[in-house]
Amino acid sequence: MSNRLLHETSPYLLQHAHNPVDWYPWGEDALTKARAENKPILVSIGYSACHWCHVMERESFEKEEVAAVMNAYFVCIKVDREERPDVDAIYMDALHAMGGRGGWPLNVFLMPDAKPFYGVTYLPPQNWVQLLKSVKNAFDNHHDELVKSAQGFTENMLIKESDKYDLEGSEGVFSVDDLHEMFEKMKQHFDTEKGGMDRAPKFPMPSIYKFLLRYHALTQHPEALRQVELSLNRIALGGIYDHVGGGWARYSVDDEWFIPHFEKMLYDNGQLLSIYAEAYALTKNELYKNRVYETIAWLEREMLSPDGGFYSALDADSEGIEGKFYIWTQAELESILGEDFGWFSKLYHTRAAGNWEHGYNHLHLTSPLELQKVEQSEYQKSLNKLFEARQRRIRPGLDDKTLASWNGLILKGLTDAYRVFGEESFKELALNNAHFLKNKMTHDNHQLWHSYKNGKATIVGFLEDYAAVIDGYIGLYEATFEESWLDEALQLTAYTVENFYDTDEALFYFTDATATDLIARKKEIFDNVIPASNSMMAHNLYLLGTLFDYGDYVKLADWMLSKMKRALLTDVQWATNWAALYALRSQPTAEIAIVGPEAEQYRQAFESRYFPNKIIVGTTTTSDLPLLQQRTAQNNLTTLYVCFNKTCQLPVHDIEAAWKQLNHP
Repeated sequence: MSNRLLHETSPYLLQHAHNPVDWYPWGEDALTKARAENKPILVSIGYSACHWCHVMERESFEKEEVAAVMNAYFVCIKVDREERPDVDAIYMDALHAMGGRGGWPLNVFLMPDAKPFYGVTYLPPQNWVQLLKSVKNAFDNHHDELVKSAQGFTENMLIKESDKYDLEGSEGVFSVDDLHEMFEKMKQHFDTEKGGMDRAPKFPMPSIYKFLLRYHALTQHPEALRQVELSLNRIALGGIYDHVGGGWARYSVDDEWFIPHFEKMLYDNGQLLSIYAEAYALTKNELYKNRVYETIAWLEREMLSPDGGFYSALDADSEGIEGKFYIWTQAELESILGEDFGWFSKLYHTRAAGNWEHGYNHLHLTSPLELQKVEQSEYQKSLNKLFEARQRRIRPGLDDKTLASWNGLILKGLTDAYRVFGEESFKELALNNAHFLKNKMTHDNHQLWHSYKNGKATIVGFLEDYAAVIDGYIGLYEATFEESWLDEALQLTAYTVENFYDTDEALFYFTDATATDLIARKKEIFDNVIPASNSMMAHNLYLLGTLFDYGDYVKLADWMLSKMKRALLTDVQWATNWAALYALRSQPTAEIAIVGPEAEQYRQAFESRYFPNKIIVGTTTTSDLPLLQQRTAQNNLTTLYVCFNKTCQLPVHDIEAAWKQLNHP
């Protein structure tokens, strides 16, 4: 038996294609059926690497008796939240309005007009069937109350974000004093022993570290750097990192960074490449460099499609057991490592009874000093043995769709890694990925697609796609000085302003004006593990406005940032990508122009030191870019121009002289 999901491209939907549940994909067919038959709708939302989504499928959706109840009472719709983040955002918002705690699987019950009236996350089968019957009873016997309730939740979603969160723009000044206040508020939530924030589970939060790095660059505040280093060390050493194969899992279930939820997502790894490369430029910590190189090796080996795009995720489960691919019995370790087992077991605190559960060990360190005590070539040889042994295991499932937004984050991560380390293979990977995004996921009219699989791009792009891809293209220009990537970024930005911008609120909608209407058109403004698409667009507008001397773009970025000021000063930890932009805007941005035959070598020399508040442009000949106009290589020597606020200092020919101008404008 199969259902209507059989012809979908999403791996998550295809996992459910042979359920006895009569699933529909999200779309007009399901919504029309619900209206025509006056049946409530069940929307069940998840993603392919979600452990509890698999559990609920196994316990409920694969069971004939449970499916019979679902099919009789509801029009059932399955949604991949990664393919349809717009649908997920609306119904997750509804669940929060109902007082529920968010998470996946997300199961929301709708009236036939798609307005939500009740929602839950995971339930075991007996509770699930009981709920299905209760909801059906309420729909039949308390219909008017449900209509009223659904209308209330929908009206709540239609409230403008500016009204809901009291956002007011201004022509205000961005001050360092405000940044001090943000830091002091954030500091109250630091875990100063284990890194990260004072809660569990622990998620890597790249935009928090990005803000702290920029704040430290501006103020030299020692606590900011100490917290960044503590967090990055623990995330690099803990069990959340795959010591054998590279790459980070999505989060740690405990507060020790020990046992991850073993799924590996593209979006975490792209952002962490950027953060670790940036932190290396500041600290020169070799651990950070190693993690960048190992993670890029994993991405190229396991996540790269033949087309040049990167796949979305690796599942947490293999053989039906969470983490089985990554964990070891003591006997396995001893057999594989032989004479190296003793010191390796001591290093990683493995035990015969296991250091985790069910007799299994997971590789986990806490201090850089632990690694310094072992001979590095022997250490690497042991990890290689484990890698070879692990390659023979049954692999976790691969979510092989390619998302424009997550590829934009990877593209930015690769360009940041190349700019810091100068590794040519990183640049080639980035260029390959950018050509894929341009050729396979972009319309002729500079409209992006969101998802790509089996040679076909589908789903009209969301704001997150434009924001991340534009950011990646800007990074690629700064890494290569190839101006075609700036042109692409500018054209995508023009499309975004035309089709996503809300002039009433001076913010961007999440969905394209040309996309299918949902019951509400939302805006994403608060940063989480992935920065909000509006905060990313504000960064893009500021950078492009400066690069092209588009005053309107800079003005819009500043207005958007000013609207978030109250949120920044109230609870900054949910607006840290905005705060990173605030740190840039509180001081003039350095504009560095490099002209002449050695422009690339000079660029690399500049990138070897840490100075985040800069824009670098360059050419070996001449360019029409505003920051390069009338800039020449004097006396046929590569020449550097350091400018602030369109005011330039005397041209110089060596890096040290330019650095002095940067630090003493």
